[in-house]
Order: sequence, then structure tokens, then C-alpha cells
Amino acid sequence: MIFSLSVSRLLCLTHLRSLSLSLSLSLSLSLSLSQVVLVTTLQAVKVSPLIEKVSDHKDFKKLLRTRTNVLVLYTKSGEYPQLKLLSDVAQAVKGQGTIAWVNCGDSEGRKLCKKVKVDPSSKTAGFEILHYKDGTFHTEYNRPATLKSMVAFLKDPTGAPLWEENPEAKDVVHIETEKVSISFRSTASVKITFPFLVFVWWCGVCKRMQPIFQQTATETKGKYVLAGMNVHPAEFDGLKQEFNVKGYPTFCYFEKGKFLHHYENYGATAKDIADWLKNPQPPQPKTPEVPWSESDSAVFHLTDESFDTFLEEHPSALVMFYAPWCGHCKKMKPEYDEAAEILNKDANSPGVLAAVDATIHKSVGERFKISGFPTVKYFEKGEEKYTLPHLRTKDKIFEWLQNPQAPPPPEQSWEEKPSSVSHLGAEDFREALKKKKHALVMFYAPWCPHCKNAIPHFITAAELFKDDRKIAYAAVDCTKGQNHELCKQEGVEGYPTFNYYNYGKFSEKYNGERGEAGFTGFMRSLRGRDQEKVGKRKEEL
Repeated sequence: MIFSLSVSRLLCLTHLRSLSLSLSLSLSLSLSLSQVVLVTTLQAVKVSPLIEKVSDHKDFKKLLRTRTNVLVLYTKSGEYPQLKLLSDVAQAVKGQGTIAWVNCGDSEGRKLCKKVKVDPSSKTAGFEILHYKDGTFHTEYNRPATLKSMVAFLKDPTGAPLWEENPEAKDVVHIETEKVSISFRSTASVKITFPFLVFVWWCGVCKRMQPIFQQTATETKGKYVLAGMNVHPAEFDGLKQEFNVKGYPTFCYFEKGKFLHHYENYGATAKDIADWLKNPQPPQPKTPEVPWSESDSAVFHLTDESFDTFLEEHPSALVMFYAPWCGHCKKMKPEYDEAAEILNKDANSPGVLAAVDATIHKSVGERFKISGFPTVKYFEKGEEKYTLPHLRTKDKIFEWLQNPQAPPPPEQSWEEKPSSVSHLGAEDFREALKKKKHALVMFYAPWCPHCKNAIPHFITAAELFKDDRKIAYAAVDCTKGQNHELCKQEGVEGYPTFNYYNYGKFSEKYNGERGEAGFTGFMRSLRGRDQEKVGKRKEEL
């Protein structure tokens, strides 16, 4: 997002500095400054019930044994820390992480601190914050002591710091709320022109573009303002709809507070972006793609009407059912075309190659139960004989037609393999989850590589809790039938998406580690809290 200085250079610079300062106040706090305000003089402040007050070494060991993600504040004296920030953090990570406090100033706490070899009195600020993962020390917390940074850390302790914490991104304006973005759009005192990078932290292209974006922000500082915003949370759904954000990253270009168009060069360098900003132009309309059936192709293109007649005339035929938008189909087309150049023009060919656009000729597609693209079927004397998912290249097509045989059995889908994960669909989703106190649901697509990486860890976590009737690890294949609409209703915008449900009611999105430790730790934290509540009730009785 960029401020042009063409109207009044001095006025714009003054406005820019004040706006940039107000936007980044909360982000620019260093850890040392935040530490100064964390500890205050003794006041009548009650410790939040969400913060674990620990002084006994056995209790401390039990805490680390029963919780997998713990952030511990050690203080040097009996003064109460300023606990508002930590209380807010504890509330935000409830069920995913734990905040604990050890006062090294009293007799019991001093023994505990000595045993764990922590001496907050040696620190300038008089306290130390350490993180424990899976029962052992993990790292010292050295990121900014702000709500956003601490929550992000606890939700993904091994992940990268927030973008705004990167010193090299200091010249990017980091927008956190929709109110701030609205103030950008409504500012009419100067001519505002800026690209607005919409991103999410786990997006690979976003990670690749961020260094380029921040380099552009630094090199064009004083001329333009570049801003970034993580709009993945559901609270920004209205913003995404307004600016037509359908994927990540998305670059939005504004002028005089008005959104004009997107910038779509996702392979751009810093120089490309800077050059474009000198004369911002909307994306050029793409040249309409010539339909495959109308191209210079040797493949026989069939319709609902010509399908049966063609197969009667060609006793040995491979038919590719495709969709024009399908990426795998586009990749296969050149191979299929090259094979057809030879096979369809050779009088002694062992078979011919044909294709059907199943999005247009739906009758044929439905008749042969085509549910994915591309699907290649072999027909012999007009009868369907084999489905051949492995025939994707010219050489394999030639080789197979020389000796047509049944293909190897297809690999089992995740749903078909035995596991402790419950596979749900639109028809039983609500009812199944209503019976479970804690349910972590993975919304996925079978072709998604990130899903494939997460599945084994998700299965292992489900196996560990299989005997707990109150817990469920469930999965929904968003590509199947009515599941697509279900996934849309549940806020699924990318794969995989993990949602946590409490007795069938959506509670929060899971943004933690996508490994076994993350999936099991999340559930252990929930069960640990359940046991605490039971214990407190017994004490009260």
C-alpha cells in the first residue's frame, strides 16, 4: 500500500510518519521495554485462575508431565507481576498452551528456582520467561512481550516469528485489525496509493514473496508505503469478500482510499514491483484458451451423441475424460496429443485415442461414473474393460496398448484404511460430533501434499486417544459429494484445515504444529483441564 507524494510531498510525509507511527506502536515494543512494564510494585491484583501459580518442585514436575506446551514466568521477588497481559495470553491459548508463574523470592519458590537453575535476579528486568515442550526445557522466550507475539509463539513454538517481528520488515506497515485498514481507505487528505499484501503465515508463496515485499518497502521508503495483513482468521471474511481475496497471497492496489485492482505477478522481484508502482496498471486480460476439441489435435474428440458410434467403429480405444480447468489434464494433454499423432494415423495401430470434455458432455460422464479428472478408460469392442490411472505419458500409453492387461489394484484411500480416525460426511457430521466433548477435525483433499504429510501424525494421535470415549479425531474429505458445501460452511479455505469442536459446536481453529506432538499435546491440554475441574469440584464438596 503506497502513499504518492505527487500532491504535496511535505504534507504526505508528515501524514505518513504519524500514520505509520500509530500503526506500529504495539509492534515496535522490544522485549526489554515490555519486560520493564511486566513487573510492578505490590498491588491488590488477583492472579488469574488461568495462570498456574507453582512453588513446589513436585507440582512443577507434574505440570510439565501433564502439559505439553508451557510458558513459565520466573520473578525475583514477592512483587506481583503485571498479569493482565499474561491473563489475556492464557485466555487466548486456552486448551493449546499453559501459562505458569514461579516466584523465586519466597522460600519454596527459591528452592524450585534453584533446582531448575533459574535466577531471575541476574536479569535486568528482574524476571525470565522460559518455554517447556513435551515435559522438557525448549527455549528462552525472546520475542516481543505482546499479546499477539506470545499467542503466536504458544500456538506454534517451533514456527517462524511473526512477520512484523523481523527487523528487515520494519518498513512494511503491519495491519492487525479491519478498523486500521478502513482508516487507510477513508483517508482523503492525501492521495493514497499502496499495494496491500494479504497473506497467511503457512502459505509457501507468501513466505517467498515476503522478503521481496519488504525489500521493496525499504527501497521505496519515502515514496510509497507497503502494508501487509494476515486475513486468514474468520473475523476478516467481510474484508476478503470486499476485495475478492480467494487465495494467498493477494496484492490489492488502492488509490485515494479506493481499491482499484490486484497485482498478479507472483514471481516478481523487488525491482518489478517498484517499476510497476511508477505506473500501476490493472492485470491484463488473459487470452481466452482455445478449447482442446477446436485445436489442431489428432485426438478424436467425442460428444454424448457420437460416443457409442465411435466405439462401434473402433474396437480398441483409450478414452480420456477431462475437464478444461483441470491442472493434471493440462499436463497430460501434450503427451496424449503426441501419442495420438502416431496411433490415430497408423493403419496398424493397436488402438486409438479419444477424449471427452465431461463438463460439457455430462451424460457420458455420469454413465461411466466419472468423479475425477483425468480418468482414462479402455474400451474393447464398445465395452468398458479397464480404468487406467497410470497411463499419463506417451511411452506408457504405447507400452500398454501393445499388451492390454488389467492395471495394478488402486491404492486404498485414507477412508478405506483401518485407523482410529472417524471419517465423516455431510450426512453424519453434526450428529457424530455432538456425542464428543473434544473433537479435532481435519478437513482435507486427497491430492493435497500438506494433507498427505499430516495424515500419519493425525492417525498416530487418534490411536493414542482411541479408548477415550469423550475424544474424537475426525476427518472430512472436502472433495466428496455434499462435503464440499459442508467444508464451506465450516470456514475451510485451504487444505488441510483443522477445527476444534466441543459437543458439536465449533470452538476454534487449530493452528498448532501439524505433527504428532502438536495433535496429541492439544488434546492432552484439554483433558488436563477437565481433570482439574473435577478435582476442584471434589475439593469444594
